[in-house]
Amino acid sequence: MGIVQLFSEVPDPRGRNVRHELGEVLFIAVAAVLCGAENCSDMADFARAQVHVLRQVLTLEHGPPSHDTFSRVFRLVDPKGFAGVFHRFAEGFAAQARMEGVVAFDGKSLKRCYERGRSHMPPLMVSAWGAQTRMTLASKLAEGGNEVAAVLELLSLFDLKGCTVTADALHCHRAMAEAVIAAKGNYALAVKGNQPALLRDAQKVLASARDAKSGETAGVEHGREERRQIVIAAAPRLGRMHDFAGLKAVARVTSWRDGEPAERIYILSHLFEPEAALLIVREHWGIENRLHWALDVVLDEDGDRSRKDNAPANLAILRRLALNILRAHPDRKTPLRRKIKRAGWEPSFLLSLFANMR
Repeated sequence: MGIVQLFSEVPDPRGRNVRHELGEVLFIAVAAVLCGAENCSDMADFARAQVHVLRQVLTLEHGPPSHDTFSRVFRLVDPKGFAGVFHRFAEGFAAQARMEGVVAFDGKSLKRCYERGRSHMPPLMVSAWGAQTRMTLASKLAEGGNEVAAVLELLSLFDLKGCTVTADALHCHRAMAEAVIAAKGNYALAVKGNQPALLRDAQKVLASARDAKSGETAGVEHGREERRQIVIAAAPRLGRMHDFAGLKAVARVTSWRDGEPAERIYILSHLFEPEAALLIVREHWGIENRLHWALDVVLDEDGDRSRKDNAPANLAILRRLALNILRAHPDRKTPLRRKIKRAGWEPSFLLSLFANMR
């Protein structure tokens, strides 16, 4: 019931004569997604089929909600209010307030959630990903597709002491560096052609550095032999030259997959040891491999066709919350897809997913 009360903190935009409490509707929606529901029709079917289970924790004074109720709720609820509750959820059971390690920021488009005639510009969700907890720490809709502004807004939610922020080249800019340093964190930002002068000067530092450190890792991942080599050098003047707050070092990572080399340049706010820098760079890809991949393959986010009003953003937040709940369960060896099937087959397991949240 504490979970239902937390959901009830989301501002309810409906009228006073509603038949279903907002907290109960949102709880049922999360439970339905944990059992494999992909849209509001699935949620209504789940509520009817599992009403005897839901009444163990909910009142359901007027019976299970209909498809229209779920659809109306997700269209009308303000995504900012829902995202705020999601963030408090993450603080509560993922120990976000004491997070350490890598926090990766990246955007993901909701490919089919576009209005008619706007397929060129689908909604874009931006997420903060905790590499150590393997959970989404916060998420919000990038208004107008402005991913840069959305990431800066998310950064303002965190105390980043002890954390290193990673992001792709789109976020390698002065405002990002200032925001991370202001939040007491470090950063490792990729540099590409969108910052040509910074990229050129970083390459010069690496080419002329006499005290550069290097390291290398090798192994087999996903059936491919991979080798990574890093060269890292202090660059105390580069931050002043380009007005990048906290910039202390630059790094070049060269990776070989099946013999094909690829080179990437990073700016760093701390002169990390080579092994630590390689780990940070590698951990960034968790947001792609463990979040975005799971959203598409396990929860079929790319197949979602919700288009109206706030529904695309709210359902995207709901899916990220469901993944957090699945990962919070102590059984870490069972794949997510099997957990979802088990939740649908075994009501006691579904309720245990909520019971394991902190």
